Amino acid sequence: MALSKVNYNSMNVTPSASKAIKFNSSNNGLETGDLGGSLVLISTQTASDSANISFSSGIDSTYKEYIFKFTDVHPATDSAQFLINFRDGGSNYDATKTTSHFAASHSEDDSEAQIAYDTGRDLTQSTSGQNISNEVGNANHECGAGFLHLFDPSNTTFVKHFIFTGNNSHTEDTPATVQGFFAGYGNTTNSVNAIQFKMSSGNIDSGVIKLYGIS
Repeated sequence: MALSKVNYNSMNVTPSASKAIKFNSSNNGLETGDLGGSLVLISTQTASDSANISFSSGIDSTYKEYIFKFTDVHPATDSAQFLINFRDGGSNYDATKTTSHFAASHSEDDSEAQIAYDTGRDLTQSTSGQNISNEVGNANHECGAGFLHLFDPSNTTFVKHFIFTGNNSHTEDTPATVQGFFAGYGNTTNSVNAIQFKMSSGNIDSGVIKLYGIS
């Protein structure tokens, strides 16, 4: 019996964008499987000298994970902190939160470069807004950007986990880039159905925030 030759140059082993290569233990082979969900844009809000930006709709049981994307968030007041808070019933943004925070920073003049845990930005069973920036500058070219993940906000059994990573231009001492990482949970079994963003001082001069669901 003649053997067929395989032209390896013509084989396409690249998975599609929605597929991933995974190991199948039943036959000790590789196969493609679903990589995961896709981003579904729910709403977009643009700040224009705004006291706050609130997403009071679109956060429900439709998705298990939501992502907020921040672009060019610029404060009206120099060295303001960008804050978030959650609504878990009623009309106030005051969900009880416990969080942790660390940041990596590097100054423009190379006088300082560090990575450090910052207990001053942690919250312990607090209803205050969580700071997700490090003194954002208000010069014309300064701003902040990042992502916030909120997990299963409509669950009425477990606490509500959230994770943030972002970067901003910092001008409290010397100009610097600061990458911040924080995570925590809303210590509530109530549904979280809204989230609010605002500055610790002054308004949000400009910036765009998009809300996505993960299908």
